[in-house]
Amino acid sequence: MSKLFEYSGSEDFCPGSSMYTNPKDSSLFLSLPHHVDLYFPPRKRSRITAPFVFGSKANVSIDILPDECLFEIFRRLPGGKERSVCASVSKKWLMLLSTISCHELKSEDEAASKEAEDIEIESDGYLSRRLEGKNATDLRLAAAAVGTASRGGLGKLVIRGNNEIGKVTDLGLKAIARGCQSLRALSLWNLSSIGDEGLCEIAKVSHQLEKLDLCKCPAVSDKAVIEIARNCPKLTDITIESCARIGNESMRAIGQYCSKLKSIAIKDCSLVGDQGIASLLSLNTCALNKVKLQALNISDVSLAVIGHYGKAVTDLALTDLKNLSEKGFWVMGNGHGLQKLKSFTISSCNGVTDMGLESVGKGTPNLKHFCLRKCSFLSDNGLVAFAKAARSLECLQLEECHRITQFGFFGVLLNCSTNLKALSLISCLGIKDVSSELPIQASSGSLRSLTVRNCHGFGNRNLALLGKLCPRLQNVDFSGLVGIDCCGFLAWLQNCQSGLVKINVSGCINLTDKVVSSIIKHHGWTLEMLNLNGCRKITDAILTSIANNCPLLSDLDVSKCSITDSGIATLARSTQLNLQIFSVSSCSFVSDKSLADLIKLGETLMGLNIQHCNAISSSTVDLLVGQLWRCDVLS
Repeated sequence: MSKLFEYSGSEDFCPGSSMYTNPKDSSLFLSLPHHVDLYFPPRKRSRITAPFVFGSKANVSIDILPDECLFEIFRRLPGGKERSVCASVSKKWLMLLSTISCHELKSEDEAASKEAEDIEIESDGYLSRRLEGKNATDLRLAAAAVGTASRGGLGKLVIRGNNEIGKVTDLGLKAIARGCQSLRALSLWNLSSIGDEGLCEIAKVSHQLEKLDLCKCPAVSDKAVIEIARNCPKLTDITIESCARIGNESMRAIGQYCSKLKSIAIKDCSLVGDQGIASLLSLNTCALNKVKLQALNISDVSLAVIGHYGKAVTDLALTDLKNLSEKGFWVMGNGHGLQKLKSFTISSCNGVTDMGLESVGKGTPNLKHFCLRKCSFLSDNGLVAFAKAARSLECLQLEECHRITQFGFFGVLLNCSTNLKALSLISCLGIKDVSSELPIQASSGSLRSLTVRNCHGFGNRNLALLGKLCPRLQNVDFSGLVGIDCCGFLAWLQNCQSGLVKINVSGCINLTDKVVSSIIKHHGWTLEMLNLNGCRKITDAILTSIANNCPLLSDLDVSKCSITDSGIATLARSTQLNLQIFSVSSCSFVSDKSLADLIKLGETLMGLNIQHCNAISSSTVDLLVGQLWRCDVLS
C-alpha cells in the first residue's frame, strides 16, 4: 500500500517488467464464486479512448484522457491565469478551453479577479481586445475568451480582418459567445468568413450588447441581425456598412425590438430600401436621435418618413443618395417632424435645389450646424432663402457647390441671423471677385470664424468687403487663395477690430513680409496659431517679429518659406516664446548649424517637422531625435 501512495505518475506502478509472466492468461485474474451476489448501481458509461497496455513499459501522458475528463479538469482550475497557461500548451487544449462557458467554471476566487493580463481596460471599466490583420484568427479569439473568462469576459471586441493573411470564422465567434457573455461592444470589419451562425450564438448570450458595428461582412444576412435585435434590447448604437445580404427585414427588426437605439448608420447595403427605412423610423420615434444614410437605394418616400417620424432626431446625414429629388426635400421640410434637428449634413445629393433647401430651413427651427457638399443644383437664391429661414443657425459649411457665387456668399452674411458664428466656403469654383462695391446695409458682427479655402476666384475686393461685413473675426483660414495680394490683405486688416487668434494663409503665394508684419504688429498679442506654409516670399524678418511680439504663439508653420539658420537662431533666443508645434519642412536654407537652436526650442516643443530639409544631415537628425525625447520629430 505504501508503494501506491508513493507513486508519482512518472514511473511504472510495478517496478521491473510485468507482474505476470503471461498477462493475457485469463486464469491469472481473480474469479468469484457463483453464489456471490454483487450489486452495481446504474451510472453513465464513460467513454474510454486510450487502450490498456499490459506487459511492456508505456509512455504515461495526460493526452490519453478523453475530452470529457480534460473538460472537467480545466473547469476546476482555480483561476484565469492557470487556464491561460493550459491554453498555451497546444491547439487542442486551447480550443477545448474555449468551449467552457463562464457559468461552467467551478472556482472563482478573489485572487483570480486581480490577475494581470495583457488586456486593455476601457474608461468605463470593462475589458477590451483589438485584433487586426494577421492577428485576427480563431485561435486568437479563443485565447481571448479563455484568458478573460475568469474576469467576466471581454466587454469590447474589435476585429479588423485581412482575408489574405488570416481568417476569423464562426468558430472563433462561438468561442467569444461562450467565454464573453458580458460583451457590450462588437465591431467586425472585413471578415468574409463569418456568417450568421457565429453572430446568432453571440445574440443568444450577450444580452448586454450596446454597440454593434458590421462592415464588409458579405456572408452575414438578415437572420443574424434579426436575432441580435430580438435578444439584445440594450442596443444603442448600430453601424452596418457594405453588407450585401442585410436588408429591409433587419431594419424592421431593429425598429421593432431596439427601443433604446440612439444612433444608426447604414451605408452601401443594396437590399435596404424605402420599406426598411420606413419601418425603422416609424417603429422607433422616441429614442433614435442620430441617423446616417449613405449610398442606399432609397427615394423621396424615405425623406417623407424622416420628415414625419423623426421627432427625436437631432443629427441627420444624407450622403450619395442618387434617387432623391426636389420633391423629397420639400416634403421632408414640410413634415414638421424635425423640430429637434440640430445638425444636418447633405453630400452628393442632386435633389437639393433652391425650393427644397428653403423648405428644409423653415422645417428645422432649431438647426445649428448645416453642411452642404457637392450639391451641384443649388444656387445663390436658395442659399440666401435658407439663411433667412434658419434663424438658429450657428455654423454653415459649403463645399464644392459650384453654382454658388460671390453674391450668394455675401447674401448669407447680409441676411443671416446674429447667431451665425462660423462660415466655411471650400473649393467653390463659382466664386469670383466682385466687380464693384456692394451696398452694405448691415454687418455680421457675430461671425467669429471664417474659412475661404481653395476658391481661386476670390480676390482683393472680396477680402476688403469681408473686413467691413465681419469686423470681429478671430479665426480665419484663407489657404489657397492665389488671387489675393498685399493690397487685399491690408484692406481687410484695417477693419479687424478683435484680436486674431488663428490665421491660416498657407498657399497664398503673393503674401509678403509687409502683410505678415502688419498682422503681428496689430494682433501678435492674441495670436496662437500662424500657418505660412508655401508663402515663399516670407523671410527671417518675420521670425524676428514673432520672437518679439507673439508671447501666446504655440503653433508656427513656415514650411517652404525663405527661412535660414539665422531666423531659427532668433526664435531660440526669445525669452517669451513658448512654441509647441514648429514646422520648417522643405526649408532648403536651414542646415546643421541650427542644431543647437532647435534643441533649445525643443525644451517646449511637442512636435517638430524638418522633413525635406536637405541641408540637415542624417547625423543631425539622429542627434535631434535623441535630445528631444519628449518631442515628436518628423524627418
